[in-house]
Amino acid sequence: MLARSRIGFSSIPADGGRRRMPRIKQLLAEGKVVRTFAVGQLFSPKLIEIVGEHGGFDALWIDIEHAGLSMRDVELATMAARSYGLDHFARLPATDYAAVMRPLEAGAGGVMFSMVKSVEEVERAVQWAKFWPRGERGLNGGNRDGRYGLAPLAEYMAAANADLFVGVQIETAGALAALAEIAAVPDVDLLFVGPSDLSQVLGVPGQFDHPRCLAAIENLARVCAQAGKPWGVFSRGPEYAARMRELGCQLIVLTSDLQAVHTGIRSAKERNTGFFA
Repeated sequence: MLARSRIGFSSIPADGGRRRMPRIKQLLAEGKVVRTFAVGQLFSPKLIEIVGEHGGFDALWIDIEHAGLSMRDVELATMAARSYGLDHFARLPATDYAAVMRPLEAGAGGVMFSMVKSVEEVERAVQWAKFWPRGERGLNGGNRDGRYGLAPLAEYMAAANADLFVGVQIETAGALAALAEIAAVPDVDLLFVGPSDLSQVLGVPGQFDHPRCLAAIENLARVCAQAGKPWGVFSRGPEYAARMRELGCQLIVLTSDLQAVHTGIRSAKERNTGFFA
């Protein structure tokens, strides 16, 4: 008999047997693509449910960095995502310990650290996210991720350390310079390219197909292949996504709430051109 775990997407057997790996980490380990939907500006639990009803997506990106979502929003997002089998992670700047810890206690299955500038910042952020012996995260267990105190603390800590997904965005000059060192940091599961900030730091803002941007991504792909580290990207369209996949990209944010709404409005206008002449 399986007792449902609230740690990421694990299922902890009642007899203490082996847990099932969370979906993102499982797909990455199998060399498969993680099809991701991003929510932020238009966040709503119902929107996540609609995405779940459509099916096909594997993971939910919860954007705390640019959308300013509250911990209540994160809780609602994870509840809606789990009901449809969507794994999930919160994207946020690792500015302080509380900023990293609170989304995890709210139920996020992982974290994506944005705007890091050095390997030291990455290591510090990982330690904020992980319990002993890997990190320094404070032990509570009384929140959603600890089953509100029902999970035995030793079991809770071990499951959280094993299951937590950790991504690091490569989008600053410092991160580009320390790429190989960041890829080698233990317990970093994925390096992620943010094309917008990458183009900005390379001096060609918005030119996602500029040779500088593509060369930087190709270099990241080589470094990740050498380190045995998966990498991801925020897609700029189907051709861009296909090109990234050819380079070995495994986690692709295929669309977001804003993009989905824009696409839907454009499609409605195209189907009703006579009313918009």
